[in-house]
Amino acid sequence: MSEEKTFAPSAKRRRDAAQKGDVLRSREVASAIAVLIGAAWLKLAGPWLYDRLALAVRQGLSWDRSALEDFTPGAALLGLLRAMALPLLTLALAILVATVALQMAHGDGRWVAANLAPKGSRLDPLAGLKRMFGAQGWIEVGKGILKVTLLGAIAWAWAGSSLTGLLGLGRAASLGEALALAWQALVNLLFALSAGLVVIALIDWPVQWLRRQMRLRMSHQEMRDEHKESEGSPERKAAQRQRQMQYASGAVAKAMREAQFVLTNPSHFSVAMAYDPLKAGAPVVLAKGRGEKALAMRELARELAVPVVEVPALARSVYFTTRENQMIREELYAAVAAVLAYVFSLRRGEKRPLPPIEVPSALRFDAEGRVENRP
Repeated sequence: MSEEKTFAPSAKRRRDAAQKGDVLRSREVASAIAVLIGAAWLKLAGPWLYDRLALAVRQGLSWDRSALEDFTPGAALLGLLRAMALPLLTLALAILVATVALQMAHGDGRWVAANLAPKGSRLDPLAGLKRMFGAQGWIEVGKGILKVTLLGAIAWAWAGSSLTGLLGLGRAASLGEALALAWQALVNLLFALSAGLVVIALIDWPVQWLRRQMRLRMSHQEMRDEHKESEGSPERKAAQRQRQMQYASGAVAKAMREAQFVLTNPSHFSVAMAYDPLKAGAPVVLAKGRGEKALAMRELARELAVPVVEVPALARSVYFTTRENQMIREELYAAVAAVLAYVFSLRRGEKRPLPPIEVPSALRFDAEGRVENRP
């Protein structure tokens, strides 16, 4: 019996699905963008297309004796195609760029080539019947009814406002004026239809997002498996452990044997410290490290029974302001003294919580060593 999938998909799950071609898709969004770009192109580049078309028509309808003696309709057609090629290519390029941008946006910024590969499941009759009569089929039927109703209403409203003018094109002062009026009416219709498609896309996109989220949901076992995988392979763990052992076998090991406590952040930074009033007037940093060195220091502290105290702000402050074998800054005396008192109480067998540790705002750093901005 399969485990119920109740967990939202992780970021890794979504990335892996996108690499396999399972990305957020909405044909309604693609259709709306294509029609909107087409309408905008006709609005902006319409005069250019009109001029090229008019030139091709004039050249095609210009006859002389040589044209009658050597009639070549193919050449005339080729001239018309050449005149129309460049404007139509710019329209196709604009739609292509928008389609690719949409694909990359849905694919987390990458081009998903798997979406172009043929899929045998699309040819499976049983899978096709399941799509037709399942939830997906009913959703598509609902979208189809919505599209027909909304776009039909838009076309009807456009016809009511433009049909009278179109029927009167024959009374226009010139052919150019009639064509301009017809062109403007067509552009208005495309903009109105694209607005309707945008409305449908705004409804369809959240539905497709929710369906993908449901499709990629994870079971508890899948969450555990992914967590184990993210921790790294045994080889990587062994290499990391070897580097930690190298840290533990050098000067760090000597410093840890002399340390009275270790400040941590809790794992990014480690600072081993000790205070001997006969040797120094303030606590001294014996060793410090970040990353793997910090983890090695924590391991050594556990082995040597050195108290590990998690005070992130103080650990970062000491790390960034004090070198090894150097006394801490005077501004940190009170904070480190409170930690020392807490450590000494633990050695006496007392069980009390760590008191609040105050670090001066000027000495508060983030993980990159930048002073934190505080009101």
